[in-house]
Parts: sequence; structure tokens; C-alpha cells
Amino acid sequence: MSEDDARSARASGRAAEGPVPDETTTHFGFETVAEQDKAQRVAGVFAAVASRYDLMNDLMSGGLHRFWKRFAVDVALPRAGERILDVAGGTGDMSRLFAARVGSAGEVWLTDINGSMLGVGRDRLADAGLLVPAVQCDAERLPFPDRYFDCVCVAFGLRNMTRKEQALTEFRRVLRPGGRVLVLEFSRVWKPLEKLYDAYSFGVLPVLGGRVAGDADAYRYLAESIRMHPDQETLAEMMRNAGFEHVDWHNLSAGVVAVHRGYAP
Repeated sequence: MSEDDARSARASGRAAEGPVPDETTTHFGFETVAEQDKAQRVAGVFAAVASRYDLMNDLMSGGLHRFWKRFAVDVALPRAGERILDVAGGTGDMSRLFAARVGSAGEVWLTDINGSMLGVGRDRLADAGLLVPAVQCDAERLPFPDRYFDCVCVAFGLRNMTRKEQALTEFRRVLRPGGRVLVLEFSRVWKPLEKLYDAYSFGVLPVLGGRVAGDADAYRYLAESIRMHPDQETLAEMMRNAGFEHVDWHNLSAGVVAVHRGYAP
């Protein structure tokens, strides 16, 4: 994709026509990049905004992200004593909610590929009196044994992964039979709201990110990555292809986000 194509795509809020990623390339926002480069570029985005990440979430969503996360935990049906894996858990919001549900007899593991985000999450959990193991690792190569967890959750992290299918397969591998996977992620908004949502995403978010987090490009990438992420039905089919059963989803805030759930066989 040329620079002119990329600029046009950003202005319209739509992905520009360009090279279709093959087995050695992938999307980074509206750009097509080498697979080995995406993880490093995503890491740079989150390292730059880690200290202001939660504040920006509150400002961008008007606090709705807290409702979305609580809803996802409710859908996960966590029970006392269960083992929960929080993938791409960042600043620890989901781990904190899960820890309250599984209690002292359960386990919650916080993981993230980004050390800056993981450090913020680990420290905040410790400040709240929660001793949650924090592991820096790649979701596509999880360092956990087969069939260890009762639930795997990834909140606002799957779209940043290079090989989403591989990550989903890893989630199934570490789940016990009957275990649940939860994917909370930005999705396709209700069609009548699309133009307004695009104007907000590409007009307001980068300005807000520049002023509050000091990085407009990080939030331009956010808007682009949402448009490149699979829609609700496509993600559900990817989960089925990874081996999950009884896959369903719930749209929240007119499809701005969706919660997908599936069960390991």
C-alpha cells in the first residue's frame, strides 16, 4: 500500500485496497507489514501509552469499558476454585474481576507480551492486595500445560495478534474439556452508526491520544486495527475452526464491541 493510499484510507475510515497479506505478511492497522515486524510495532504502541492506558480507556469510552469488562466476566461464568488465564491482560482489569469471583481457592494468571503493560498490571493488582502471577509471554505460544485452565479470556488483545488462528488454537490447548474461552473485542458497529463512529474514531481519537497520552499515532493505529479485525460472524467461524463448540456472541453498545464465547470439546 502506498502512502497516498494509506492517507486516503485513514481519511475515509476504510481499509484501502492493497496487497492481500500472504503467509509472510499481515496487517498493522491499514498497512501490510512483514509478520516478524508486527509484534515489535504493536509492542512500541503499548509501551508508549502504558502509563496513560486506563485513563484513555475511560475518556474514549466514557467509562463504558468497565461495563463491557464486567459483562464479559459474567458471561464467562467463573466459579470459586477455578483456574483463569487472562491473556493480553495489560493493566489487570480483567484479572482483578476474575480474582474476586474464583476466590482464594482459585487461580488467576495475568499474561501479556508487553513488559510495560504487564508491569503496570502487576503493580496495580499488588496494590489491591492481589498476588496474581504475571507472566510475559506470546499468546501464540503459551507456556502452560495442556488442559490446565477452566477459562481463558482475552480482552481487547486478539486484534493485535499476528496469527489469530494460532492464538485461538493455543487457547483451546490449555483449556480442560468443557472449559470456556471469552473474547472481548471491538467489532462491527450497527450500520446506521458507521459514519458517525468513523468520524469519532479517525477525527477525535488521535487528537485525544496526542493530548492525553502524548501519542496520536497509537490511537490512529487503534482505529485502523478495529477496521481490520474480523466481524462478529467471521470471528465466530475462526473460533469454530480452532475447535471450539457452541460458539455465540453478544453485541454491546450497538456492536462497538462484542463478547464471543466458546467451549473446548
